[in-house]
Amino acid sequence: MPMFTNIFRTCLLTSTLLAINCHATTAGLSSVPEIKSTTPPATLQKAQQVFQLDHKRWLSLEKSAIRLIAADGSILAQYKIRAKHLDLRSHQSHWMALTYDTDSQQSVVLQIDAASGTMRESVSLPAPPFALEASCWYRDQQSLLQVFLIGKEGISQQWLMEPQPRLIRQLALPPQSEQCLSDDASGRLFLTGQYGQVWSYRADAEGPLQADLLLNTTQQKKHGNRLVALSDGKILLAQSSHQWLWRADRPTHLQALPPLRQPQRLSALIALHSKQPGTRWWTQPENSTTWQIQQSASATSLPEKTPLPVAIVSPVVQTASMQQFGDSADDPAIWRHPADAAKSRVLGTNKKFGLMVYDMQGQLTQALTSGRLNNVDVRQQVRFGQDATGLDLAMATQRDENSLVLFQISAEGKVSEAARFNTPLDKIYGFCLYQPPSGGLQAIVNDKDGRFLQYRLQYENQKFSAELVRQFRTETQPEACVADDKRGQLFIGEEKRGIWVLPAAAEASPTMQLIHATGKELVADTEGLALYHSEQTSYLLVSSQGDHSYLVLDAVAPYRLRGKFRIGMHPQLGIDGTSETDGIEVTSANLGGVFAQGMLVVQDGYKRMPDGQQNFKYVPWSAIRSALQLP
Repeated sequence: MPMFTNIFRTCLLTSTLLAINCHATTAGLSSVPEIKSTTPPATLQKAQQVFQLDHKRWLSLEKSAIRLIAADGSILAQYKIRAKHLDLRSHQSHWMALTYDTDSQQSVVLQIDAASGTMRESVSLPAPPFALEASCWYRDQQSLLQVFLIGKEGISQQWLMEPQPRLIRQLALPPQSEQCLSDDASGRLFLTGQYGQVWSYRADAEGPLQADLLLNTTQQKKHGNRLVALSDGKILLAQSSHQWLWRADRPTHLQALPPLRQPQRLSALIALHSKQPGTRWWTQPENSTTWQIQQSASATSLPEKTPLPVAIVSPVVQTASMQQFGDSADDPAIWRHPADAAKSRVLGTNKKFGLMVYDMQGQLTQALTSGRLNNVDVRQQVRFGQDATGLDLAMATQRDENSLVLFQISAEGKVSEAARFNTPLDKIYGFCLYQPPSGGLQAIVNDKDGRFLQYRLQYENQKFSAELVRQFRTETQPEACVADDKRGQLFIGEEKRGIWVLPAAAEASPTMQLIHATGKELVADTEGLALYHSEQTSYLLVSSQGDHSYLVLDAVAPYRLRGKFRIGMHPQLGIDGTSETDGIEVTSANLGGVFAQGMLVVQDGYKRMPDGQQNFKYVPWSAIRSALQLP
């Protein structure tokens, strides 16, 4: 299977909707073949679908074959198949056509060289365990080419096609869907229903399946709608039975275009690629075989938000999945082995079980049945007294008992429970540790009602105890917090409002300063917080759960936003991206290999490729640093 690395421009004609569609995005434009709109040969009038290619070639889906046609109508190459749908993307100087055999139900990708007039089969997908009704391409933000297989009864699949085919996820879509078409720019999958419905779905596999019903005409006549993608990435909907034209000015909105001036054969409609304002198409008037150019004025578009630049990095390790389905994984912490970085550990909470311990390869080494743990934090070489031996400790919130659970970590990385402390909280939630410069350890825990309690831990006669030393609160529900031990600062996340900073010392006044509010960059909920300390600077990392991304800010005033990134797939390693992340942790410690500059660990709310229970992903700090051009 060849690598698909370039964005596409496609041109489409159908017997019920004849269309030239040329869409291009910002990446890979130099490789997109130049296409000039020309009148299609007469031999294509009865084809099921036809794509206009470069070099005056046409790709035609007919009753029993796919044919590559020259400008004079002669056949240059053909592929025998009984198929219902055809979709196209470009790859460098070639075209990749997607279809499926209605008999074997196998999807097939054909590689087409328009210049030489050749066509060959590139790869095929196994028949899915359902009856296929449609298929279409989708290229994600990483420029990875994917395939949607739409089932007649709603059961569907999404596949990654590079470097080799791999199932990403199963989907539940509306039954009796007849056609699919994806808009790569907006990341939406459009579906037409049997009786006039038009749906818009979030095409990205990460995160929940989101849908909008764009149109529901409840037509009595089947096969009334056809979709065509226009050059600006918008979607044109033609309803031949009513002679209506609609345009998707936004992925979740359809807007009617001005009425046609005279009866036209919408079964023979050509949408033109044009830089002129408005929507242009060619039509055939009723009882005519000649083409006429039509144009509508620009329809009033709803304002669109300019997206912020978001870098994409890939994980290189993923942990074993939780045994429980649903929302189970939550928050990670990192413990560094004192002598051998390769033997370091990642601790992760399981909200339905306890504490999970993983090695650097993501394999589970321990599973402690401590109950419903939510947030966890780690500190190493904690000394209670000047002459005391340094202890490696972890602590987590226990939601069944509204308590704090303290764990001790041995020099070999074995974790064992050491103590439990009850709290007066009603709904214990977020948590972090603070290690003052003077020594000892403090625990900062919050309740969903906004209360924060700060405890000083003590260790005498081989026993741990906790003393409440400070209280404060936020107006609404918080969760994440992280303490900067060196600077004596405490960062807390109020889920719907943003990030606050205040002094970490127990004796200091808890006066809070809002350093970054939720909004365009930080999309609620504000979730995990973590600190990366290098020799030059320190960064605050934040999980922006609402848009499946992560922010990097300076950890010192004025807390400048350095950049934003998402975690995408690693196709070669078969690791999916992350979405709806709760907890995160980062370290600048040299953990060896790709983690020599440190490592970010994030909770993944949706496990894909294939579908599964939640887990954690490891990302090299070097990848984040390079993507955001950090010093």
